[in-house]
Amino acid sequence: MKRAILFDFGGTLDWPAHWLDRFLAHYRAASFELDRVTLDRAFSAATQSAYRTAYRMRDFNLEATIRYLVSYQLASLREADDRLRDTIDAIGAEVMESTISASFAAESRAGLAASRTVLEGLTERFHVGIVSNFYGNLDRILDEAGLLTLISFVADSSRLRIFKPDPGIFTAALDGMGAYPASTLMVGDSLSKDCAPARALGMRAVWLRHRIPGPDADAHSGGTADFTIEALAELEHLKWMEG
Repeated sequence: MKRAILFDFGGTLDWPAHWLDRFLAHYRAASFELDRVTLDRAFSAATQSAYRTAYRMRDFNLEATIRYLVSYQLASLREADDRLRDTIDAIGAEVMESTISASFAAESRAGLAASRTVLEGLTERFHVGIVSNFYGNLDRILDEAGLLTLISFVADSSRLRIFKPDPGIFTAALDGMGAYPASTLMVGDSLSKDCAPARALGMRAVWLRHRIPGPDADAHSGGTADFTIEALAELEHLKWMEG
């Protein structure tokens, strides 16, 4: 039986950087100066709001998903600070939504195209699955990117109503692929949400360490991950891949 590889999506397959840091860069490129802490609060509030309203997003493609999130982020920023509200009103919320979502989505499409090349090289030897905290439409986005035919199972948290780091979402992916933890590799950019729960279930874990500073920027994998890489293409060089 084939062994299996599970991948996180955001920050792993779509582009090797945390979404918060990517959003921050795109806000600044749109002439809206923010610090990371301020955006983090809006980012977290928007993410939770989107999880609660995921039923609206079932048919959203990538750019529509990002625009939906940005609209929530901007609403949170407007409520948080009069100065931010004035800046948003001066630039125009619709202009910001359109500009940021388009540039973010274009960056993600480039990352997904690169990931597709990696996955195509893996599917003959491994079952490939996705485990992601997402909005119920990840299969739609994977299909749009030409990746869905390469994936054996998609564990989308909003569809399963189980969110990482709950081990149940990993178990659902393993069951969906007919895979055993001992013969499965988990690849993700979060030590706490991807690597730690995977290892607790008996999987081997690969930490994709971002070059752009993020939540785990100063962390060391220690006992949380078995391997550390800085690009998905490095997977081919892991001894685990040899079987």
